[in-house]
Amino acid sequence: MDIIWTIIIGFVVGVVAKFIMPGSNEPQGFILTTILGIIGAFVATYGGQALNWYKAGESAGFIGSVVGAIVVLLIYGFVAKRTA
Repeated sequence: MDIIWTIIIGFVVGVVAKFIMPGSNEPQGFILTTILGIIGAFVATYGGQALNWYKAGESAGFIGSVVGAIVVLLIYGFVAKRTA
């Protein structure tokens, strides 16, 4: 059941991040939006733990996950721009 919630929250986080950071060089589609949100949550969780914002085993919240997804979108935009 945890995996299903992770996928649902990942999709919502991905949609919110793409709404905040629109652009032409972003991943499109349901699956890529969900993956973007899930990766954003992981980036926020492990980045927050590395900066001592979160304790070990503590995950990032919704806002932290959105910020992580925006960071992933920025990195994706730079990489996509260089290859084009």
